Amino acid sequence: MDQHASDAIGRPDLIDLGGGLVCLRFETLKVVSAVAAVRQLIEAGTVRPGDTVIDSSSGVYAHALALACHRYGLRCHIVGSTTVDPTLRAQLDVLGVRLEQMASTDDLRLDQNRRVRRVREIIAAHPDYHWMRQYHDPVHYLGYREVAETIRREVGGALTLVCGVGTGVSSGALGTYLREEDPDTRMVGVQPFGSVTFASDGVPDRDIIIAGIGSAIPFGNVDHALYDTVHWTGFEAALSGTVDLLRRHAVFAGLSSGAAYLAARWEREHDPARTVVFVAADTGHRYTDSVFARHKEAVAVEDLKPLHITDTAELRLPWARMEWRRAGAPRQARFDRAG
Repeated sequence: MDQHASDAIGRPDLIDLGGGLVCLRFETLKVVSAVAAVRQLIEAGTVRPGDTVIDSSSGVYAHALALACHRYGLRCHIVGSTTVDPTLRAQLDVLGVRLEQMASTDDLRLDQNRRVRRVREIIAAHPDYHWMRQYHDPVHYLGYREVAETIRREVGGALTLVCGVGTGVSSGALGTYLREEDPDTRMVGVQPFGSVTFASDGVPDRDIIIAGIGSAIPFGNVDHALYDTVHWTGFEAALSGTVDLLRRHAVFAGLSSGAAYLAARWEREHDPARTVVFVAADTGHRYTDSVFARHKEAVAVEDLKPLHITDTAELRLPWARMEWRRAGAPRQARFDRAG
């Protein structure tokens, strides 16, 4: 029996979609990460019950950290993105979270920079607060070890992991732990256009930047040298993948999950000796209007294929693929830990 709601919410489901394709479906991806991170900080004496932890979030991590704080008796302060929706705001309020939400802007870089700057201001005024630094502190890797062990136990064989990159934590942790047993595990990162992480910032997507899997600032938790291949998907391609995932497999998931599904289908088709596990990071509820209500706009996924490139200067919408070959970070994504 679970001891807290975060156990049930954080536990993923492995769904065999057939044909060597497996969906690792989360209700909220970052719960296992936030709970394990907070537990480690408490065990180390870094924070104690009643203390306040703080971080910046576009939404999913805010919910995860709120659950972890509820479980361990901490206070939670979130500087939230413009993308935090009314449903999440209400949950955070009831859970006792102090939320400061940034004013609306179309500029993701401005939104992220403002949030981090505001966190620094709060920390300066309250030095007793603990900054979780989800973008940079590797303590957030810890929660995914058990998930990786479940994948290896239940799936086994030659694996390819397909995952939205985002902060680098989920894909980096899962890939690292899977490679401890099988160094040949392939890692495929999924990115939106307009993100600095894998140098697509020069190709903006006029419709939307897919929340959660890209960034306008460098993230210390992204280890570029882990990734064998990178897919960049625009909104229209991701919408088609998301709708097909629900229509074909009855998996109701978010836009980043649709992008990962699209990439996973391609990788499985072109390397059928491997089982491809892709991560569905969250449910589709917050995409009801922006994606699912527009399902008639979806293109048949069989009619979509990526542009194969050898240099990020060749990136083009709506979908591109490149062999990254475990190379280092591009210039704009290099994180200075001393800075």
